[in-house]
Amino acid sequence: MPRGVRKSPIEKLKEELVKTKEEIQNYKDTIKLLQDKEKQLESELQMEELKEVSTILEEKNMTIAELKEFLNAANTSPKDE
Repeated sequence: MPRGVRKSPIEKLKEELVKTKEEIQNYKDTIKLLQDKEKQLESELQMEELKEVSTILEEKNMTIAELKEFLNAANTSPKDE
């Protein structure tokens, strides 16, 4: 039973090229999704860290201004050698 007409080398290469381009696009789409997820996770992490700092400030009855002043004083004080 005949299988049909054989594809020429040019046809085979064109099909392979199309498949390769499709795969590349799929990988690009996946990379874009992962980059978006990365940004979202970084944003969520930053929010959680800020919540933690806010909780500590509340526990210590400190304001943001007091925290800034404390951090500035710590940066300008001489280091123990």
